[in-house]
Amino acid sequence: MSPDYPDPTRPVGEPDRPAPPRTPGATSPEAERSSGPQPDAGPQPEAGSQPEAGSRPEAGSQPGDVSLPGTVPPPDAPPATPQHGYGPGDAPASAAYQSSLELSFDEPRRPLRTVATVLASVLAVAVLGVPFGLLWAGLAPDTPVLKTAEGAIYADPQPEQPIAADGWFSLLGLAFGLLVALALWFALRRRRGPVGLLAAVLGALAAAPVAWQVGRRIGLATFDRLLATAPAGQAFTKPADLRAGGVDWLLGVLPVPHGNLLLPAFGAAITYTLLAGWSRWPGLRPEPEPGLSWVSAGTPVPPTAPEPPAPDAAEPPRG
Repeated sequence: MSPDYPDPTRPVGEPDRPAPPRTPGATSPEAERSSGPQPDAGPQPEAGSQPEAGSRPEAGSQPGDVSLPGTVPPPDAPPATPQHGYGPGDAPASAAYQSSLELSFDEPRRPLRTVATVLASVLAVAVLGVPFGLLWAGLAPDTPVLKTAEGAIYADPQPEQPIAADGWFSLLGLAFGLLVALALWFALRRRRGPVGLLAAVLGALAAAPVAWQVGRRIGLATFDRLLATAPAGQAFTKPADLRAGGVDWLLGVLPVPHGNLLLPAFGAAITYTLLAGWSRWPGLRPEPEPGLSWVSAGTPVPPTAPEPPAPDAAEPPRG
């Protein structure tokens, strides 16, 4: 006790007594009297222990409080929400949606599969040159000729039938290229772009000589027979043939078409380019509309997982 604050229970004449030594961790009597009785705070963590990773504070706790291991939440507290908004066995809807799109549209472009797709498309389009040639042979008129000692000559000095045959082949070739581009645009949805364009152009380029050779051979055997056996002065007809197109051989091994044999490939290239330019999807492949799902109507769509709260956002009231 100091002279300013004497102890009322001690006699005035009794000298001051030294204070007993203080043990570590002990509190002074003044602090015990001022603080009063303290409630039991429950089990305390051991010195040096760290809270478990991923633990969340209980409802109503302050942002700085940390739940300790072994702490039992109140019975009326709502179940704790995982950090990412979905349980360990649930996948977020965005991840499932992305995986479905990757399986459907973003398959790895294997070079061998791409080459096989292009070759198969070129072969299929080249086979379609057979009906193209038959249609051309049926529409193009035959040219009347006369048999002479030197061979066959035109019955008319300026016949119009060869020009009509070239015209019909040009018109049919442009229409054929347009149809080829449309067919490959929808058939090769996953290969839209340079691969689809290459398949359309090469296919139309291969179908044009096939159509030409098929069409010109309709009635060619009869013409050769009459040319060899008919007497001089006899009139007959020559089947349709092209004068504004043909095939040249590069180095004797590589066929190079020219003239109106290039029109089917030109029509296919123009049509495919226009389809790509007017496509509503930047990637040229169908993409999901906002608010729609690629999942069928009979398959339930998983609910969207809630977004995790921001670190500094206030916790909403719980009612």
